[in-house]
Amino acid sequence: MSADPSRAPARAQTSGDRADGPPEPSGGARAWLVWAIGVGVYFLAMFHRNGLGVAALQAQERFDAGPALLSLLPMLQLLVYVVLQVPAGIMADRVGPRRSLLAGLAAMAAGAVLFAAATGVAAAVAGRVLIGLGDAVTFLNVIRLGALWFPRRHYALVSALTGVAGGLGQVASVAPLSFLLGHLGWTGAFLATAGATGAMLLLVALLVRDRPAGAPAPERHAGVPVLAAVGEALRARGPRVGMAHHAAVMAPYTMLGVLWGYPFLVEGVGLRPSAASTLLTVLGVGVLWLSPVLGAVVGRRPGVRRPFALCLAPVLGLGWLALVAWPSGPPVPLVVAVVALSAAGAVMAPALSFDFARDGLSPERTGVASGLVNMSGFTTTVLATVLAGVILQAGYGFQAAFVPVTATTLGASAVLAVLLRRY
Repeated sequence: MSADPSRAPARAQTSGDRADGPPEPSGGARAWLVWAIGVGVYFLAMFHRNGLGVAALQAQERFDAGPALLSLLPMLQLLVYVVLQVPAGIMADRVGPRRSLLAGLAAMAAGAVLFAAATGVAAAVAGRVLIGLGDAVTFLNVIRLGALWFPRRHYALVSALTGVAGGLGQVASVAPLSFLLGHLGWTGAFLATAGATGAMLLLVALLVRDRPAGAPAPERHAGVPVLAAVGEALRARGPRVGMAHHAAVMAPYTMLGVLWGYPFLVEGVGLRPSAASTLLTVLGVGVLWLSPVLGAVVGRRPGVRRPFALCLAPVLGLGWLALVAWPSGPPVPLVVAVVALSAAGAVMAPALSFDFARDGLSPERTGVASGLVNMSGFTTTVLATVLAGVILQAGYGFQAAFVPVTATTLGASAVLAVLLRRY
């Protein structure tokens, strides 16, 4: 067996007992309360991130934009998100989750107000960029709260439940936002989301703290250069596996939720708008239970991560290959199956991807590793979303538009298989 330096530390950390540092936090009711508020922030971030998918058809009319120009809105938002992942990871390690989440909520609220008032593409882009700034710091800091408030053996479960909250936020951006758009109009609907974000900011300020009372402050790493921190994370095999896994299983459904799922079901498959929104909601909710179950299993039996990852990613890639290659358009049952499998992969991704990312690193360095994992998944999402818009603008259908996401899913699955060969 090879002597990979990332492996021995991973076993020690998985056990939850660190002989060379302070005792782990014990969790408890207060930890769950702080974490619950944190995931409430993540829920709102996902609502903001995916709301444009429901409003895509109205946005085309409001901004007089074609598919390629429309894809610019989520692309820029996600591009900001991707670029800021490593800085956000360092921020999570050095500044602390509370102040980071407060800054993120303020940016998202301001962006939602600007987007609500926008009548042209320039103002809409500015609003989405602000939302992307706030979104960028949210998930990693909720993950950081989990690392600071819970013992290591609960980390996979907490990460999985965080993913469930994100999935609920993604689902909640479909039917409720569609209802708000229909009854309040564009401006009223997005101002309502800004108001909810402001209320959450107040809740974080009042109740969230960075660590349990009496716990020592985490070791500070201000003297470690950014590139050195990134290099340390990339030298460990765990973060590399997490990056490949996240790119393979998170990106397909995120691309659908961010922009193209609703238009695909309505214009590409021919479903009624109400049926499309209901289908996305039902599928999104129906798979959420998988993530905490997987997280609980991984916390007790870390060895299941490898076979599970080696199964899920290739099956997902083959499903997308069938969808884009089906002659004369895929049948509705195949579309439903692929979207459901993609939803399951996306909601289960945190339980594996971010747990892999901790292997071979001390808990104090998890922010950068988690940032790299998140960056890989969302870089893939940005590429798939933008290329789909370009292909649609050129006059081709959704099957051709989804070839890029099929290629990235299969490619990331192949990289994952190589990395896990002797893991």
